[in-house]
Amino acid sequence: MSELIDPFGRRIEYLRISVTDRCDLRCKYCIPEGFTDFEEPDNWLSFDEMERLVRLFARLGLKRVRLTGGEPLLRRNVSELAGRIAAVPGIEDLSLSTNATQLEKHAVALKAAGVSRLNVSLDSLRPERVERINGRPVLDKILAGIAAAKEAGFAPIKINMVALEGDNDDEIDAMVAWCMEQGFILRLIENMPMGDTGRKVRYLDLQPVKEQIRQRFGLVETVLPGGGPARYLGTPDGRFTVGFITPISQHFCATCNRVRLTVDGVLHLCLGQEDRFDLRSLLRSGATDDDIVRTILNAVAKKPERHEFREQPQKLVRFMSMTGG
Repeated sequence: MSELIDPFGRRIEYLRISVTDRCDLRCKYCIPEGFTDFEEPDNWLSFDEMERLVRLFARLGLKRVRLTGGEPLLRRNVSELAGRIAAVPGIEDLSLSTNATQLEKHAVALKAAGVSRLNVSLDSLRPERVERINGRPVLDKILAGIAAAKEAGFAPIKINMVALEGDNDDEIDAMVAWCMEQGFILRLIENMPMGDTGRKVRYLDLQPVKEQIRQRFGLVETVLPGGGPARYLGTPDGRFTVGFITPISQHFCATCNRVRLTVDGVLHLCLGQEDRFDLRSLLRSGATDDDIVRTILNAVAKKPERHEFREQPQKLVRFMSMTGG
């Protein structure tokens, strides 16, 4: 049986699937305000098509799937898709990334369907800042969604904060303290220069921030299980951890184990490169499973060694929601 191993010896076992490119927020580092050029629903992969691809990837060694968007909870019946993917032999971990505005009404169904982990985007604890950064006055909805996820039994919940110089960098300590109190894992993320929106916000180097948090809260280096790229600090008693996702200041390309599938069936091998493989056309033209497997293997054989966010920040035209988080 062939396996998903790229030219640099990295085993690809993690697939991020965008189930929609639509979002109810307009985060300043992601979708431009007023943008309407979303993919037509007829071009979205169906749940049958997504499940088929996951089964084929799983034959090749895929173990982890994350459902993303846009905002994945805007896709109707997404908990049904979650249940189908969770039941695929070989899939050991199914997670979902969300802005949590819709989470209050979906948390129980997602848990029952087999979603094992949630990542929630939350860039501030101040209502006026959430509105300024995320484009909508939704902090109350987000906090209600997080509370519903806790009540449904999701634990631990990861809070993803994009650290933006001049926008929320003075709030990082407060977010650390809040996550400690709530029992959440915090992940601080460097903004990536994807599209004009990503390049317009000011990048914050998280290396000095990491050292400051280490000293201020008495944290030590630690490791968390999972397929993501974060490097973690934690309390010595293990009750709290904070991760740092640093694609710019300290990239993690050498250990990259993932590829991304857009809602319209394009396979991207790297967030920072333009390599793309159209799987939807194969699915809709009668291709056999073996045909699709060969295309997946050929794609992984072209996975680049690393991104070029530092060297060529103007390279990417597409913004984040078009690829999937």
